[in-house]
Amino acid sequence: MTIEPTSSVIPIHGAAVAAVLKLLDGQRLMTLASNRADGRPQASTLGYLNDGLNLYFVTARDSEKLRNIVADPRVGVAVRGVAGEGEAVGLSIDGRAEEVTDGDEVQRLNDLIIKHSPEISPWAPGGDAVAVVKVIPEQVEAVAVVDGRSRAQTFSIGDPDRVVNGVSYEPSAVARLF
Repeated sequence: MTIEPTSSVIPIHGAAVAAVLKLLDGQRLMTLASNRADGRPQASTLGYLNDGLNLYFVTARDSEKLRNIVADPRVGVAVRGVAGEGEAVGLSIDGRAEEVTDGDEVQRLNDLIIKHSPEISPWAPGGDAVAVVKVIPEQVEAVAVVDGRSRAQTFSIGDPDRVVNGVSYEPSAVARLF
């Protein structure tokens, strides 16, 4: 399938935010790419929780992934879903990752995961065994299928908390990207 890029990077807008949120809310797996010390990429598929456009995951404190992020916080994320005509079917996110060290924030995330997925146990990180990591998106390329062809648009994010403020969507409704 050929992907047809649209214009260059534009600021994200309400309809695009809704389409991206619908995709993120409907999926639970992402592929995270970080940079190894020697410059080679490391890609890992892992579960995530999104709070708006910000993504969170847990990793072992002694993992190569966390070492990579501490040395170079630039990351790439890919999320793939299933969508209707014109809806976001895939995302490629460029952002930066940082460890969440505030205990109140970790508790807020545990409460959020219980709310969204009560069948999943809270992360409840303890001691030095695991780290909670937040991915803050800076740019999102969203792909939708329109008339049988993939169409992509890259959006700049700015403040991810601000751009989702006031945006809502009905999960069962169509959230068209284009």
